Amino acid sequence: MSDQPVLYFLCTGNSCRSQMAEGLGKDILGNHWEVYSAGIEAHGLNPKAVEIMDEIGIDISDQESSVIDQNLLNKTDLVITLCGDARENCPVLPPNVKSEHWGLTDPAKAEGTEEEVNQVFRDVRDEIKKRIKELKDRT
Repeated sequence: MSDQPVLYFLCTGNSCRSQMAEGLGKDILGNHWEVYSAGIEAHGLNPKAVEIMDEIGIDISDQESSVIDQNLLNKTDLVITLCGDARENCPVLPPNVKSEHWGLTDPAKAEGTEEEVNQVFRDVRDEIKKRIKELKDRT
């Protein structure tokens, strides 16, 4: 690990929201933060998340779905939970770790036509991007 602060995005399965957040975080905050993601469980990388991120030129296809690493969590400066399940079931954070909750729709549960599902993924991606830019502006 470097001297940069560590940002850890957490979600239920580490397959969509947290994976997109990790990719966007590395792209937007890469010079200022070390960015990671994990889940309460590891559900594998959602192919639709890869596709939707690729639309904006960010390749997350090499990222891996993983469960929360307690050692990394202990070294983290900021934890951002992206769903209620992660917020409720996240391990107890050390006192030095700040946390935020960004409750976002789970795009993996989107229903409808392919275009409607894609739009839900895009909306979540764009909301994460907006919030990460806001985080950058305030840190």
